[in-house]
Amino acid sequence: MIVFLNGQFVPEEQAVVSVFDRGFQYGDGLFETMRVLNGSPFRWEQHWERLARGAAFLNIPLPFESRELRAMGERLITTNRMPDSLLRLAVSRGVGRQGYSPKGAARTTMVMSSHPAPAIDLQRPPRWRVVISAFRLPANEALAQFKTANKLPQVLARAEADAGHADEALLQNTDGYVVEGASSNFFWVEPDAVCTPPLASGILAGVTRAVVLEICRDLGLAIREATVVPDQLRQAQGVFLSLSSFGIVEVISLDGHPLGQSPWIERIRESYAGLLQRESRAQGTQ
Repeated sequence: MIVFLNGQFVPEEQAVVSVFDRGFQYGDGLFETMRVLNGSPFRWEQHWERLARGAAFLNIPLPFESRELRAMGERLITTNRMPDSLLRLAVSRGVGRQGYSPKGAARTTMVMSSHPAPAIDLQRPPRWRVVISAFRLPANEALAQFKTANKLPQVLARAEADAGHADEALLQNTDGYVVEGASSNFFWVEPDAVCTPPLASGILAGVTRAVVLEICRDLGLAIREATVVPDQLRQAQGVFLSLSSFGIVEVISLDGHPLGQSPWIERIRESYAGLLQRESRAQGTQ
């Protein structure tokens, strides 16, 4: 496997980063993961825009512009012969002085890597069992809008899911509302609307989440940002997740309790798969 590291394409065995890199030592960095289909990263610009906003917020200079880095990403995809894959982009402040102060970190570390992606099979779509995590996320957290390298609550929540033989964990915020999955945004279906937590509740503004909102508008489905507690969620007509790797995933049980299955979820999933195909073909013809 070939990896892009600071402007160079190198075998993964040679893709090494200093043990003093602040991304390793303090989680002082950002990352993005995007779906690749037919050799084209899906919604590259939205992922880049979030990365750029996060880098500006953290005051980490990005060494490449969007167009240049995308070309390198597509070259990496071709070199690794992975036209249907996941492309992961990671940025850290680089090597600096010991301690929390970012002074002295003069060179950003940037890595891109390719990874296998789950197949999108409309005939056998994934249906996940989820649990409510004991870990909570801070409400109104400014950093939550970016994919920072500080993801220990999500790591521990996913470990809870693994221990409970579940596929994903949902986290509550400090106000007691269910807000997002360890690696996903989440939605639930009410009789009159598709609902999702507001960004101010402390969630990531997911790229796939934004695509779901677009799809709902195109389908004429009402959308509402709302809050929900676990007991209310169990009474919903349906629950589903959005994430770059799998797209749209229906949730069939919560803490072992079966959930409703709304036909709206199937419509949204099919629309997402069609949009992914259309945009990847369009990019391939440019």
